[in-house]
Amino acid sequence: MNHLYRNQKIALIVPCYNEGVTIYKVVTRFKQAMPEIGLYVFDNNSKDNTIEEALRAGAEVVSVKHKGKGNVVRRMFADVDADIYVMVDGDNTYEAEAVHKLVDKLIDNKLDMVVGCREVAPEIAELAYRSGHQWGNKMLTGTVMKIFGGQFTDMLSGYRAFSRRYAKSFPALARGFETETELTVHALELRMPYGEVMTVYSERPEGSESKLSTYKDGFRILNMIIRLFMREKPVLFFGIIGAAFALLSVLFGLPVIGEFIVTGLVPRLPTALLAASLMLIAVACLFTGLILNGITTGRRENKRLFYLNTAVRHD
Repeated sequence: MNHLYRNQKIALIVPCYNEGVTIYKVVTRFKQAMPEIGLYVFDNNSKDNTIEEALRAGAEVVSVKHKGKGNVVRRMFADVDADIYVMVDGDNTYEAEAVHKLVDKLIDNKLDMVVGCREVAPEIAELAYRSGHQWGNKMLTGTVMKIFGGQFTDMLSGYRAFSRRYAKSFPALARGFETETELTVHALELRMPYGEVMTVYSERPEGSESKLSTYKDGFRILNMIIRLFMREKPVLFFGIIGAAFALLSVLFGLPVIGEFIVTGLVPRLPTALLAASLMLIAVACLFTGLILNGITTGRRENKRLFYLNTAVRHD
């Protein structure tokens, strides 16, 4: 069966782990909101009845044995063939009825990614979107925007629409919840056109539990940001480290140089050696950044060429 909406084959891809309470409703709501959409649930070793409920709702179920949302995203983009991919979490907190807003914006504006930014009613704000998660999202989103640029307001949203070009050029190296960060940076680094739409975000139904750990996953996301910073902007990353070592070298070395000018002697030889070593490390950092920048540029060019070579259906 061809699932065509505006001459585009649309696929709903849902990463799931122990969402037996909610997955039937998620699939059903999206099927009602957009009957043309293909339904795919990717189960990540659930211990409950997630698979049975997804099948009952009419979805095709794929089992992913490697644990972690990032591993599931890798399989979803690899295994599903579509022109547009709509990814949503299986916890029934996102607004299925907004799927047309995401897909239409992607098609009309010829975008590669549209993010469904979460809008929470004040009366359920704390229940739907814990304050720790809100603060962490703002902090992490702001950090990524400072490093990589862009105008994202909800980088960690699990509700997104992607073009085929995006999906088939995304390397998906993350393993866990840090995958949203990687999804965002991929669009920024290849300078893909992207957009956002506001969508209603609801509290989890009774019996459904969040799999996101505020601190553990927060640190994993921060670690991913640092790794992407090093990988995608090595000159700046190692330049900052090198500048710090150079500053320390100057602070330790200036008194030694001053004594040498006045007395012609180097009475604090260990300090002089420390200052010289720190400066050598600073120089090594600079050259490391320059070498890695050449590698990064070549890798980015290859990703860009693969992105451009991916076939796109036009309505």
